[in-house]
Amino acid sequence: MAKYTVAVAGATGYAGGEALRILAAHPEFEVTCVAGHSSVGEKLGRHMPHIPQLADLTVEDTTPEVLNGHDVIILALPHGASGRLAAQLDPDAVVVDLGADHRLEEQSAWDAFYGGDFYEHWTYGMPELILGRDANGDYVRQRGRLHGVKRIAGPGCNVTATTLAFQPAVAEGLVEPTDIVADLVVGYSGAGKSLKRTNLLASEALGSALPYGVGGTHRHIPEILQNLAHAAGLDAAHADDFTLGFTPVLAPMARGILACVSAKMTDKGLALSDAEIRAIWERAYAGQDFMVLLPEGTLPATGNVIGSNAAHLQVVTDRNAGRLIAFAAIDNLNRGTAGQAVQSLNIALGLPEDQGLTKIGVAP
Repeated sequence: MAKYTVAVAGATGYAGGEALRILAAHPEFEVTCVAGHSSVGEKLGRHMPHIPQLADLTVEDTTPEVLNGHDVIILALPHGASGRLAAQLDPDAVVVDLGADHRLEEQSAWDAFYGGDFYEHWTYGMPELILGRDANGDYVRQRGRLHGVKRIAGPGCNVTATTLAFQPAVAEGLVEPTDIVADLVVGYSGAGKSLKRTNLLASEALGSALPYGVGGTHRHIPEILQNLAHAAGLDAAHADDFTLGFTPVLAPMARGILACVSAKMTDKGLALSDAEIRAIWERAYAGQDFMVLLPEGTLPATGNVIGSNAAHLQVVTDRNAGRLIAFAAIDNLNRGTAGQAVQSLNIALGLPEDQGLTKIGVAP
């Protein structure tokens, strides 16, 4: 049976490179086109020597003519670029945008945090996202909306970690929706590949931690609020029902995100024992193969998820402060970007959801 042909735009960046690494080992996909900008005309092996089977591909210009004609097109481009390009792509191809252009459902949120042209919302590529409950009281998942779709919006990496850590608390009404605080430790690949003296030179970064996107300015905030609204069974227009104090901190590691998310507990949350609260996380992630709720007393660490599509999760309470605290560790390039995209692609194309992916990390 013929494999699905794949074109990757932004192939020499971190997100595009991770997509290529995963696709190169996927039995149902064949990468037949890589596109870029400043690297046009160069061999991919110059930029991605860790993927030898794709080394002889020549980087082509990022145009519709180059990308069209493939079964799958992955866009790993800056925000704004993929939105402008998407309208010119083959409607029969499955297109996955790893950028921000098609994530947000409300234009007001886009205007407040991004600005510029607002593009239509695509099917959101987080299969485990909770969308409220059905008539039987069971969780509805985003997975059901991915089957057979042609346009997929890949979530943000910080969004993924924060959402997966905390959505059970919101879905069950355990916490105050206007008292959510998320502090994230983020690897430097999350800041992109462009050289910035203030935070991406080794002499500046090694041995130092640096907050960024502070004071409610980080562009992932509206996407997180959108997801929390959905977890509560509400549409995106109710994202304003939630508030989020969000502070990411760059740490001297190449990959990984550790999200620590907390909120004041409601009376319902306070009435539950720690065991009952843990049981809610167990139910929320039962059957979600890439979600790993760690044994009680074991906390997530980024070093245990590197190279995998897994999320390591834990939940605890601080009874003195009356707060619930949930943790998630992910590989920002894999689970947070390319791995989650391939997982969503698998679902859209009717392939086994875990094909070409692993939940086994590389540790130490």
